[in-house]
Amino acid sequence: MPTFSNPHFDDHEQVVFFHDKASGLKAIVAVHNTKLGPGCGGCRMWPYDNDEEALTDVLRLSKGMTYKSAVAGLPLGGGKAVIIGDPKKDKSPALFKAFGRFLNNLGGSYIVAEDVGITPDDIELIHSETEFVSGTKDSSGDPSPHTALGTFLGIKVAAKHQFGSEDLTGKIVAVQGVGHVGYYLCKHLHESGAKLIVTDIDEQALQRVEQEFSATIVATEDIYHQDCDIYAPCALGATLNEFTIPMLKAEIVAGCANNQLATAEDGLRLQERGILYTPDYVINAGGIINVALEVGDKDNYDETAISAKVEAIYTTLDTLFERAKTSGKTPAEVADIMARELIK
Repeated sequence: MPTFSNPHFDDHEQVVFFHDKASGLKAIVAVHNTKLGPGCGGCRMWPYDNDEEALTDVLRLSKGMTYKSAVAGLPLGGGKAVIIGDPKKDKSPALFKAFGRFLNNLGGSYIVAEDVGITPDDIELIHSETEFVSGTKDSSGDPSPHTALGTFLGIKVAAKHQFGSEDLTGKIVAVQGVGHVGYYLCKHLHESGAKLIVTDIDEQALQRVEQEFSATIVATEDIYHQDCDIYAPCALGATLNEFTIPMLKAEIVAGCANNQLATAEDGLRLQERGILYTPDYVINAGGIINVALEVGDKDNYDETAISAKVEAIYTTLDTLFERAKTSGKTPAEVADIMARELIK
């Protein structure tokens, strides 16, 4: 499984493979850049089809975390971890404790947090073996509500630029993925007067948003071509590509998933169709903002300060959209430029 020749290897500082035979743990940690601080990012547990797919995912995600923290103005670098396995079948205390012990070998270059397939309880098990953990129950806790709030604010500012008003009353939003973050996003959207179309592979999650927010459920393959104003990808990455973009009827793409664009060209494809893309690592930075203070000072977690910084995502995107409009570049290109400027 080549690492250095992987097209998503971007001068990563560390790529470490963990294996514990007793617990069945197979994990990869990628630390992309620590110039602004230690690499911090979530651990994802997913039943990848093969090891190469897992490696590609962790390389892409860790680079995204570097850019996300930079644009959010955080003293953190970019890191990410993936555990290969089905989160509904393969979890065990032994597995997460083994993962925690392995993290100690990195000496703090990577600090783990929650991501897809990982719960606050899983984080506590990891924390029982290592101090290099964020999002613990006795401090910042579940980052999902903060990620959802930032995403909701990003949708509002995108609506202002695309529709002339941030008012979402009557707007139809198609949400792909209604798990931890997607659920809270749906709550914000419902309370703002938006109408929801949703899909997910988890039937219980779908039933919950249908009952609580009067959402309309559609099949996973049907979400792309719904008649809607806003498409919100909130599941896994790379769902916006040469095949799905032509299906979209939305005028805005704004969601909380990481790495939404399969390739850099997909940002241009959206722009050519007149669809305003809200860069993922800018709009979904609420979670990393939530844990950033905990990384620096676990004893002085300030909910008010965190909320204020999450709300600043609105202003950051407002500036980004204006810069894209003036330069003629895509929002994705402008976001990368902004991140690289801050890192340098």
